[in-house]
Amino acid sequence: MRKPPIYKSFFNAFRGVFLMLKTERNFQLEVLAFFINIILIFYFQLSNIDTIIILIVSFGVLSAEIFNTAIEKICDFIQPEFDKRIGFIKDISAGAVMLTAILSVVTGVLVYWKYIFN
Repeated sequence: MRKPPIYKSFFNAFRGVFLMLKTERNFQLEVLAFFINIILIFYFQLSNIDTIIILIVSFGVLSAEIFNTAIEKICDFIQPEFDKRIGFIKDISAGAVMLTAILSVVTGVLVYWKYIFN
């Protein structure tokens, strides 16, 4: 099987992000939080290092949500009926998103704290 041209690969990847934005409520909220962070980065004039840290954790949450959704969709395709084992898999992937989100909140507090109270 031939690989598609690079522009098609990028198109498919952007289409995937667009589909997430269009269909997944949690992803929409996380993108909103990302844009709030972008505003705060400019408002507080974060240092380059602090900006990079905020961007890394923000994209980490978005990526975790995409992986979680992919796992859930695969599970639903493989087993449309209720199955405790599938529920276990879905809970684990949701847990990964939750841990990433907790890390991002803690990181945000630690980074923004010095800008808010100085």
